[in-house]
Amino acid sequence: MARLNKPVRLSGPLTVAELAVKLALKGSDVIRSLMGMGMMVSLNQEIDSDTARIVATELGYTVEEVKAEVEVETEVLEKEKEEDPTLRKNRPPIVTVMGHVDHGKTSLLDAIRKTNVTATEAGGITQHIGAYTVDQGDRRITFIDTPGHEAFTSMRARGAQITDVAVLVVAAEDGVMPQTIEAINHAKAAEVPIVVAINKIDKPEAQPERVKRQLADLGLLAEDWGGKTVMVPVSARTRQGLDTLLEMILLVADMEDIKANPDRDARGTIIEAKLDKGRGPVATLLVQSGTLRVGDVFTCGATWGKVRAMVDDKGKRAKKAGPSQPVEVLGFEEVPAAGDTFVVIGDERKVREIADRRQEKKRKEEQEQARRLTLDDVYRQIKEGQIKELNLIVKADAQGSVEALEKALSGIQQGEVKVKVIHGGVGSVNESDVMLASASGAIIIGFNVRPDPNARRVAEREKVDIRAYRIIYEAVDDVKSAIVGLLAPEFKEVVIGRAEVRQLFKVPKIGVVAGCSVTDGKITRTAGVRVIREGRVIWEGKIDSLKRFKDDVREVAEGYECGIGLENYNDIKEADVFEAYVSEEVKREVTP
Repeated sequence: MARLNKPVRLSGPLTVAELAVKLALKGSDVIRSLMGMGMMVSLNQEIDSDTARIVATELGYTVEEVKAEVEVETEVLEKEKEEDPTLRKNRPPIVTVMGHVDHGKTSLLDAIRKTNVTATEAGGITQHIGAYTVDQGDRRITFIDTPGHEAFTSMRARGAQITDVAVLVVAAEDGVMPQTIEAINHAKAAEVPIVVAINKIDKPEAQPERVKRQLADLGLLAEDWGGKTVMVPVSARTRQGLDTLLEMILLVADMEDIKANPDRDARGTIIEAKLDKGRGPVATLLVQSGTLRVGDVFTCGATWGKVRAMVDDKGKRAKKAGPSQPVEVLGFEEVPAAGDTFVVIGDERKVREIADRRQEKKRKEEQEQARRLTLDDVYRQIKEGQIKELNLIVKADAQGSVEALEKALSGIQQGEVKVKVIHGGVGSVNESDVMLASASGAIIIGFNVRPDPNARRVAEREKVDIRAYRIIYEAVDDVKSAIVGLLAPEFKEVVIGRAEVRQLFKVPKIGVVAGCSVTDGKITRTAGVRVIREGRVIWEGKIDSLKRFKDDVREVAEGYECGIGLENYNDIKEADVFEAYVSEEVKREVTP
């Protein structure tokens, strides 16, 4: 069985099955060897690199040590830490513009671009690579043209912090809106300084002082009111105040001491990426330190590449890109993900090795489907010292409910662990809430509201725990119980389908029957049902009748139409959504 002096390369932890493949042996042979060492294992069980080395040596192999990808990256990071601080120079600040829809984010960005590029560059403005630079005097500012929550959450969830300053756009005539509050909470969670642009001040109904009052209530106190938040009145239409806004951005950036060393191997973050039919994988990179050059070999997420060509934000070919400069790069082996970090490493063999290790790690993670934080495992993670603060996002059907829940939940503290509500809002749970929860390791508490279908899909993908309640004290009790390790509800709710009301029929002696189309999953006769109108739960109960044409049926699948009658409830309207659910008994165990 042994193959004397046969060389084998091993790195990092691996499963018994993977070790057997590397040794070209049967899995049973490796298990037998491990049993001889007193280890009872299965094929899919993971063993550490030291154990794998001992097994390989016993079976007659010569083990060649391969530096693990983590070690290589640690080396690169340590190299940056040891860097001489005097080599770091000022770099342009990287800015993300956020705010409520229709408050003028796009028009403000367009106005800044048109005002601050030269006439010869104006033709290149349409070149959209997701980020661009503008000149302000002898200095530059880089703007990221991407939805605010993506810039802060999807990228931050991968450990990338790219934004230096957040510009919050608030319309002077509308004031603070739900998405404004969301934007503030995203920026605060990312610990990014905020500059407020009070837009549309040219309108006669503009009330900038009212906007300042509303923002003060949210913890953003204007400088001229004795606070620390810079607020600039602007008009994207007349371009009034744009220069002042850019100067204030630079001033705030200077206080943050934004610097980088341009004379080193480049590193940075992917802003967006796509597969171009003619050019292959293409990605927009934002260089954060060092200088990226054509010909550089780099690692990026689970892929790698060699810079074949670069295009700047004006659409021109570039040979190099320094700190805070966005460029579109060709030369990736595969399409990377937004938020992935790229690092230039001169050794192509080492780069390939890192990419292979990361792909292997990614496959394992996908197989294991590692869950994010849920209320069920809060106590275990507290005992292991993994969390000292439980982040919650609260969504409810009315502002009063939001405030009551926030107050009740924020007061919970058990030992060193305290509860922190990082965002509260009115309306159904949406994608932005889920992304914020994903990036912040938060649990979403919904009171009389449900997640919309898109949010539900994203929550499943990101493994975010969404809890729905109809009684405030039940939510509070669950959170308290989770912290002390006593959470033990006997049933778990599973949503099995959704149907949309298309038409209403009044049936004598029966009441109102809703003509519905099943849009998701299935509706069963025995399921519980709740009526959702504009994201709010308005009734919950049981199905009285379920029919296909004139026949009673037990269930109706997605894509089919049916008639649904509800038990003792007739106040149904067209466009209402019926959500069918069942309760499953779950065995809940709390790790001591």
